Amino acid sequence: MTAGMVHHIELYVSDLDRSTKFWGWFLEDLGYEPFQKWDSGQSWRLGDTYLVFVQTEERFLDVPYHRCRTGLNHLAFHGRNRDQVDEITSRLRDQGVSILYPDRHPFAGGDEYYAVYFEDPDRIKVELVAPPVTHKGT
Repeated sequence: MTAGMVHHIELYVSDLDRSTKFWGWFLEDLGYEPFQKWDSGQSWRLGDTYLVFVQTEERFLDVPYHRCRTGLNHLAFHGRNRDQVDEITSRLRDQGVSILYPDRHPFAGGDEYYAVYFEDPDRIKVELVAPPVTHKGT
C-alpha cells in the first residue's frame, strides 16, 4: 500500500444488475477481480484499490445523475496499450454503447492522447487511455 493512493471509490447506481453487467466485463478486462457481493452492492478490486457499486434507494432516484453537476465528472483508467483501447471500443459498440466524441475518436483528448470515452448506464463518463507511444531516437 502506498500512502495517498485511492483506497476505493463507491458509486450509487440506479439499477445494480444493469450496472454490474456493464462494469463487470470492463473492469475484469483491466485486471480487476470480483471482490465483495451483497444484496445491494458489488465490488471489484485491483491491488489495494477497489470500486464499489451500490443500488440507490428508491427515495433518492428522483434526480438522475449528470456529470456536469457538482460532483464526479468521470472516471479514467489506464489501458495496457492502443490495441486494448481498440478492443474495448469494439466491445462497447457491439453492446450498443455510444462512443463519446465520435468525430475525434480515438484522439478526442489531443493528437498524442489515444483513448475511448463512453458512458455507463447512469451516464457516468468513463475513459480508457492508452499509454503514450514512445519514439526511439535515431
